[in-house]
Amino acid sequence: MDLRRVDLNLLVAFDALMAERSVTQAAERLSIGQSAMSSTLGRLRKLFNDPILTRDGRHLVASPLAESLVVPVKDVLIGVESVLSGGPRFDPATAERTFMIIANDYLSMTFLQPLIASLPYEAPGVRLTIVPTGEDFAELLRRDRADLLVIPREAFPEHSYFPHQVLFRDRYLVAVDKDHPEVGDEITMEQFSELPYLATSSGHLRSVSEMQLDFLGIPRRTEITAGFGMAPFLLAGTRMVTLVHERLGRRVADSAGIRLLELPMVLQPITEIMAWTRRTDREPGHRWLRNRLLEIAQESQTEP
Repeated sequence: MDLRRVDLNLLVAFDALMAERSVTQAAERLSIGQSAMSSTLGRLRKLFNDPILTRDGRHLVASPLAESLVVPVKDVLIGVESVLSGGPRFDPATAERTFMIIANDYLSMTFLQPLIASLPYEAPGVRLTIVPTGEDFAELLRRDRADLLVIPREAFPEHSYFPHQVLFRDRYLVAVDKDHPEVGDEITMEQFSELPYLATSSGHLRSVSEMQLDFLGIPRRTEITAGFGMAPFLLAGTRMVTLVHERLGRRVADSAGIRLLELPMVLQPITEIMAWTRRTDREPGHRWLRNRLLEIAQESQTEP
């Protein structure tokens, strides 16, 4: 094949089509008209002598050849972007940049907060958009609609398909009102199962702790379900019990008016990871952001 006759923009369009699996959404992603994208798909079919995408009911399905080309084409585009960028040029002190991070409220309050506090001094032109972990978090990341995903590894089985790194581990504790009339310095399994229970969730996603309790067959009298960050503040003046991550529990115990107790059962701790995409793996700004989060994770491990 004569490379002089190949339009590099076709590979950009291929990458968008394979990410979106929709001509309309790929066109929106590249800010071109739908008819132009349809024409580009025709050129891709001619270039590769392959249908690339075919309709199956209401959806477009990629051909085996197209699936095999996803990673190589993305690597080519990453290489081109690296060449054109002229090497590392990200200076946090002068950069103007907005990063979108997907994270639940627990992580925002306990882990991302130190980064937020440091930005005015380290990177005054850097802005963060933090969005909750919805049902589509994996799609947002895969389509490069988000820069970074911070999530428990146990809640993201597909993490191995993305570049990722472990940040920290956190264990669970039981939380109750500080003046709970029936619970002393310890809580029994019988009390845990019989007292009103406050379940936790991350948006529409069930929490890892709830899944572990179900797996162990531990009964609960669930009366309320709330987000991780809100749950500790709903216990004051009630007989409810809940599970909290230790980092969050120790940070808000006084202000929420709660006591923290050891578990009456054995639950595995969670492992928080950050995941990103191959396209941003070597991008200087993303590397700075990931390195800052690693620094914060390491610093937090030494806190009492």
